[in-house]
Amino acid sequence: MKEAIYYEKLDRNIVRCRLCPYNCIIADGKKGACGVRVNKEGILYTEVYGKTTGMALDPIEKKPLYHFHTGEHIFSLGTKGCNFHCSFCQNWHISQELDAPTQDITSEEAVNKAKELKSFGIAYTYNEPFIWYEFVMDTAKFARKSGLKNVLVTNGYVNIPPLEKMLPYIDAMNIDLKSFDEDFYTKICHGSLKPVLEVIKKSAEKCHVELTNLIIPTLNDSTDTIERMVNWIYTNLGPVVPLHFSRYFPCYNMSLPPTPIDTMKKAETIAREKLKYVYLGNV
Repeated sequence: MKEAIYYEKLDRNIVRCRLCPYNCIIADGKKGACGVRVNKEGILYTEVYGKTTGMALDPIEKKPLYHFHTGEHIFSLGTKGCNFHCSFCQNWHISQELDAPTQDITSEEAVNKAKELKSFGIAYTYNEPFIWYEFVMDTAKFARKSGLKNVLVTNGYVNIPPLEKMLPYIDAMNIDLKSFDEDFYTKICHGSLKPVLEVIKKSAEKCHVELTNLIIPTLNDSTDTIERMVNWIYTNLGPVVPLHFSRYFPCYNMSLPPTPIDTMKKAETIAREKLKYVYLGNV
């Protein structure tokens, strides 16, 4: 285990994690909401430093990023755990099942593997990369020195100080904007919308950003919800930030039927009234 960067010590060996907006207060021997940061005698540790659940060479479009190194492949890796607990999670076997097997990897090994595979960079993906913060930061710095690009595929649920410290080493991000409804974030993801919006704005000022919205029938597919989201993107980011609407299929603890194609097309039509680059995924 490696000592975490963002936390503060309280009385009686209690600590407060400062990595994400949960700001978990963690008693001795307990873990935070992400499941991978543990308090041991008043010191907060990350349990996943140098631990990966999977590596692959992926098309950059799979992230999805359609306006960044188009047509190329990127070395991708992730760990386990997540600070969201979405009932529709597609990677639940590593994000929610904390006994997922891992293998050891160093930052140098990750960079060397990317070079060996002739990748232009490294994507931190599959689960939530910000809860892998210490390893991602170290690896991103080493990758940058080695001439590689760094990509985050993230839910955007991180506090601003750690975000701003990492952004100088990040070249592109795909950020999930799961809904434009606070109740959806609270009930379905066990998080909050407002911090994600702030992260999107801050990130778009410093690196290439594309957004993904998974459309789920009856939960976040209303015309009003889509219009408010598109208006926010247009007002805060402008018309050229790519927006990916992704089609939902039943997964993990959610059994709603797949999103109708007509719903996807309707969302695309609404978005194209103000945004230049709108894409449909999983259709």
